[in-house]
Amino acid sequence: MGIAKGEPSARDRLLAAADELFYEEGVHTVGIDRVIERAGVAKASLYTSFGSKEELVRAYLEGRAATRRARIEDRIARVAGPREKILAVFEAMEERVVEPDFRGCAFVNASVEGPPGPSRVRQACADSRAWLRDLFTRLARESGAKDAARVGRRLALLYDGAIVGAPLERDPALVAGEARAMAEEVLDALVPSKRAVTKKRG
Repeated sequence: MGIAKGEPSARDRLLAAADELFYEEGVHTVGIDRVIERAGVAKASLYTSFGSKEELVRAYLEGRAATRRARIEDRIARVAGPREKILAVFEAMEERVVEPDFRGCAFVNASVEGPPGPSRVRQACADSRAWLRDLFTRLARESGAKDAARVGRRLALLYDGAIVGAPLERDPALVAGEARAMAEEVLDALVPSKRAVTKKRG
């Protein structure tokens, strides 16, 4: 019997179940049987669709990365100018950390829970972090930073610290707001202002 039109596939149902359970409770704590039960599919479907739990975790993280990229890209598209776009990334984080379902950074959580050493899961986490750092670096370069890579690294570290610290605080929005303010300080210190550039040219 085939899948009814409009009904999610077994793969989609497994991924949706994994997304809920892994993020709420942790990738190490949640076993395959619980994901299968939540998805309402046969055990064979998991191995047919993903091959292993590690591959399921990797797919879950890649889905989370795509969602974060879309959220950030949507937020920075609303403003003009590279400096404003950098600050908008932190504003997007502030919007996220106050949501009721926020349980911290999925990538940090998965990295901490997993075994040490190289793995496809750790690579998925590294890829997502590299995307954000590269975004900051590109925008810093467009802002006129002489050492855009340095600015990008500092902004990425600020973001990492805030996204980890926010769920530990009574007021997570305050943490995100402080991170945005510190990002402004980094930009003020390492990126020449338009006024300074104009004066130099004059």
